[in-house]
Amino acid sequence: MADLTAARETLQRVFGHSDFRGLQSDVINEVLDGRDVMAVLPTGGGKSFCYQIPAILRPGVGLVVSPLIALMQDQVAALRTAGVAAARLDSTIDREARHHWLSAAREGKLDLLYVSPEGLFAHGFLDFLEQCEIALIAIDEAHCVSQWGHDFRPDYRALGQLAGRFPNVPRMAVTATADLKTQADIRAQLKLEHAQSFIASFDRPNLVLSAERKPAKTQDRIFDLVHARRGKSGIIYAATRDNVEKTAANLQAQKIPALAYHAGLDAGIRAERQHRFQEEDDVVMVATIAFGMGVDKPDVRYVIHADSPKSIEAYWQEVGRGGRDGEMAEGFCIYSATDLRRAIMFANQGAASDQVKAVQIKKARQLFAFLDGLTCRRAGVRRYFGEENVEPCGACDVCTDPPISIDATELAAKAISAVMRMDQRFGRGRVVGHLLGKANDEIDQRYADRTTFGIGVDQPEALWRNVIEHLLFEGVLSEGDDERPTLSIGDEDAVRAIFKKERVVRIREAAKTARRSKEDRRATRGAKDAVREGLKGEDAKLFDALKSWRRETASASAVPPYVIFHDATLAGIVRAKPADLAALGRVPGIGEAKLKKYGNEVLAVVIAGV
Repeated sequence: MADLTAARETLQRVFGHSDFRGLQSDVINEVLDGRDVMAVLPTGGGKSFCYQIPAILRPGVGLVVSPLIALMQDQVAALRTAGVAAARLDSTIDREARHHWLSAAREGKLDLLYVSPEGLFAHGFLDFLEQCEIALIAIDEAHCVSQWGHDFRPDYRALGQLAGRFPNVPRMAVTATADLKTQADIRAQLKLEHAQSFIASFDRPNLVLSAERKPAKTQDRIFDLVHARRGKSGIIYAATRDNVEKTAANLQAQKIPALAYHAGLDAGIRAERQHRFQEEDDVVMVATIAFGMGVDKPDVRYVIHADSPKSIEAYWQEVGRGGRDGEMAEGFCIYSATDLRRAIMFANQGAASDQVKAVQIKKARQLFAFLDGLTCRRAGVRRYFGEENVEPCGACDVCTDPPISIDATELAAKAISAVMRMDQRFGRGRVVGHLLGKANDEIDQRYADRTTFGIGVDQPEALWRNVIEHLLFEGVLSEGDDERPTLSIGDEDAVRAIFKKERVVRIREAAKTARRSKEDRRATRGAKDAVREGLKGEDAKLFDALKSWRRETASASAVPPYVIFHDATLAGIVRAKPADLAALGRVPGIGEAKLKKYGNEVLAVVIAGV
């Protein structure tokens, strides 16, 4: 077993933290001993330290395979600021710089070298690496290797070759989101069958989660959520480029600093907008999932899904981009049966095998059953990823304002019967109208003699829509892919069980409008950063002064502010009020290089503000 004394000393000296968290020390110990590892650690759980520190301590260069240029840029910038010899090779690096970093790697002058999977398999690069001393190989975002995962990338499948090319180099697969099937596929594809697994809890105690069905005016709801959090950094995910542009324009019209981001924009525009999002404290990024794994900003205070993601894995990774600094953050998901239909359509139109498509559709249904469910949000996610004996979080919308459920088994049977009596030829609107006994045109009148016509007249239209959406979420009913989707029977066994009352259908009672305002009132507490850090009066002023200094310093260095110091570190400085460099160096998050580089400037701000 490796001696972790040097690892802890490196953690303190370079990164300014006194000890490891969670499973970090176990993972690092395994790699320092030269063994392969698979680590599934939560977003914000310090996964990068698990390969960065062993790469610094082991002889040679640590090779990190990463899927996004933005992610590599952020990590390399942060490492260099901390005094670590790190570099990246990607399409933005010119030939001269590339030659310089390759020489540095061969001469043993680099601790870490980041490369994309495409770059790794570029002509002759693996042959070059065989000339270098390799400390370790880390495959970040390893779920990309699995066809069962939520972000499968074919280029990742070839990474299994590394086992044969570098048999004596410890290899690591690192990810934040992988269910049991995906974990098994990662092991098989990367030839890590004998690697020790370290699976942390998927719990994120600092995330407060909510979900609600889409209202008639979704844009108004999004504005309400953002307006209540004005001044905070947030991300809004939308499924299409059009919805991204529409949402950003709507927020901009309401004087909110919102930016649109999607793959259809010029690369330079995307880079400029991502840079602004990283640099400024109050920018709202409205994006497709093209704005994905490269998001390394620690102080994102909320994530809103304006359209539902495609699986619980995708949801957990995307909402997990909030609160990476460990402070409280919020996640909102606004969902509808239309979102589910879109997810199923995308799966069916894809190039994957029928087996993979079936899994993708199942994952989509699991997500919607989770969103529309009646149990704790965080507990539901943890159970999905295989955790047992989980307790309610006590903080999500279900825990703080438990929804009232009703037995809708009989209503479900009536709705299913109406779909069948109408020959499975019509969409939700006509089926609901049929249940209510409405015959607005010749088509409705054609089915007015059916036994189901008007059998739901004693219930409101909204309830029938609720019942049908729930049956769609559960897969009991299915909805077509065309522009005017029709309802049909999805699961015949489930239909029979409902008709026989062997399967109980429970749905949420219609939401009360007062509940929404309660959420907003609760969310507006602590709107200002200083208050969120528990600082008041003169301490709040000093905190603001340190943030101003950080912003100017980051701008001069052309790096995001959090690369200089996280908010939690600034708050620690305010509380400690250090009078000298030794005292400042004891504040968590201030390593040796940053103390030397910024120490005197920080002390000057502190002294001026005390």
